[in-house]
Amino acid sequence: MKLNKFYTYFFNKNFYKFVFLFLISFSLTSCGGLSKVDTRKTPIKGRDRAKQNVAEGKGVSIMGGLRGGGRTTYEFSTSNPLWRASLDILDFIPLSTVDYSGGLIISDWYNDNNNTKESLKITVRFLANDIKTNSLKIQVHKKICVNVGECRINILKSKITEELTKSILVKAVEIEKNTKSSKKKK
Repeated sequence: MKLNKFYTYFFNKNFYKFVFLFLISFSLTSCGGLSKVDTRKTPIKGRDRAKQNVAEGKGVSIMGGLRGGGRTTYEFSTSNPLWRASLDILDFIPLSTVDYSGGLIISDWYNDNNNTKESLKITVRFLANDIKTNSLKIQVHKKICVNVGECRINILKSKITEELTKSILVKAVEIEKNTKSSKKKK
């Protein structure tokens, strides 16, 4: 009888506390276990430890990033002439995906009002930041719909891709020249 009371008391009152404490202690130790730290090389003050972590690449420094002290360089879309040229050339078509960090521009399906059964979709992939023909990969997809719901999509291999590549490169060279000349004036 006493044993039965113990079980009911324990499972009603303390069981959840016990499980909670067990899970917390298990999650704090995790799978890595406790690693040894050489305290002779670790600074005592918090600021010194933070500086050491940033120097070793383990942390983030806000002020270092603002001063340009970081080792990583980012070329943002406003300073990338190839990216800007692509957006300028494709400004006539609605865009569905524009992802600078992924280096991708995808247009929406586009058709001129003369032929509503055919549509084009343009995909531009950026393989490099250099203004070269092999820095871009352009694909044009053509969708032909015979009836509603009966559509075929094919990759179009025509002069459209060559003309788009050529016009984007020419525009990128123009943007780069204008940027360099405006920097010289300052």
